[in-house]
Amino acid sequence: MQHVDAGIETADVVIVGSGFGGLAAAKQLNKSGVRYVLISGTPEHLFQPLLYQVATGVLASDEIAPPIKNILRNHKNGETRLGKVTAVDAANAVLTYETPEGPRRIRYGKLIAATGASQSYFGRDDFADKTFSLKTIDDARNLRAQIERVFEQAKDADPETRRRLLSFVVVGAGATGVEVAGQLKELAKRYYRQEDTVTLVEGAGVVLPPFGGGLSEYAKESLERSGVDVLVDTFVTDIEDGKVTVKSKDGVERRIAAETVVWSAGVQAGGFAQVLADATGCETDRAGRLLINPDCTVGGHADIFAIGDMTFLNGYPGQSPVAMQEGRHVADIIRGKKPAATPFRYWDKGSMAVISRFSAVTKLNDKVKFTGFVAWVAWLAVHIYYLVGFRNRLAAVLSWLVAFIGSGRPGFNEVEKAPLATTREKARIAA
Repeated sequence: MQHVDAGIETADVVIVGSGFGGLAAAKQLNKSGVRYVLISGTPEHLFQPLLYQVATGVLASDEIAPPIKNILRNHKNGETRLGKVTAVDAANAVLTYETPEGPRRIRYGKLIAATGASQSYFGRDDFADKTFSLKTIDDARNLRAQIERVFEQAKDADPETRRRLLSFVVVGAGATGVEVAGQLKELAKRYYRQEDTVTLVEGAGVVLPPFGGGLSEYAKESLERSGVDVLVDTFVTDIEDGKVTVKSKDGVERRIAAETVVWSAGVQAGGFAQVLADATGCETDRAGRLLINPDCTVGGHADIFAIGDMTFLNGYPGQSPVAMQEGRHVADIIRGKKPAATPFRYWDKGSMAVISRFSAVTKLNDKVKFTGFVAWVAWLAVHIYYLVGFRNRLAAVLSWLVAFIGSGRPGFNEVEKAPLATTREKARIAA
């Protein structure tokens, strides 16, 4: 499909990243038989919105992370490569990527960058070693192993030690933070049958800030009814062994017991965004995101596109629907279904977030909003639809039945597969 020229492989299109945006672009290109190579740093496609369910034992990791080759196996003109892009020569349309066998180069006709975002600690990078994040499968497995450890140790501990072990602080009340906090309370009550303390800390004045109004208030009240202590207008100022220091908007400072701290506040563009910025002269924002052109091109290069969380355009949210629509948009330009330089327009189909079992919020637009069980069922339906592959959908449904209708946690059967060295180090820091 591709030929080698002076040691450089060639492809009509190179896609960097295997998230929602990258796969959406690949599927759209395949419709017109466009030859592409997809380069990914991992062999699987990660359904990131469900990582919290892996961390809390609802799902096994393979149910949300199918192999990329399986997803694209019917693409006759598509190939995948496992590697990390380290350099881009924009003038000569050549990129370099590292593989287990060493560096390789590939010349592209068009380049689509879709590498997503990583966790941001707002200048306190030392927090990364003191907290658990949820951006990768390994992150979810590490948190899951930590959760199992503290609950198992708490079973036979004295009351004071038990309270210390079962103290959780979740930083950031976006969708992930709300979902993690709600699941930690459910896990304690319905699976371990122990009492834990969960504190949710949010710098904004409401939980789920993108929803706002009545939906945010409903989410806060629902969390508080389940036993979560919700602190809004509050910022984390320090994290030490066993405690988190927070300061409220009015300047009041307090310390909260925290054996386990989950960080879900803020994102920043990954390293490839800076590589591309340096190669193209594209400007970035404070979070390192590329300030792309209206048609999703980068800088003055009509042959380079960037999409998804690594970019900023028109204030669109850093969510998978935006990435998928951008992926299809740039693919349509490349395959001639849209004129070159066509501006991207995002169609907002709504947002949703789970709070706890049978409770969720859904916002289709400013007029159509609903909460509770109906919103929860809608959330299930949407996520089943977007899970890739029949096996993954069926496995997820069965696991949800066990966890939500029953009280089991099938994902905990996979704990021993976690990367033990990292887990032990996290556990040592948190202890």
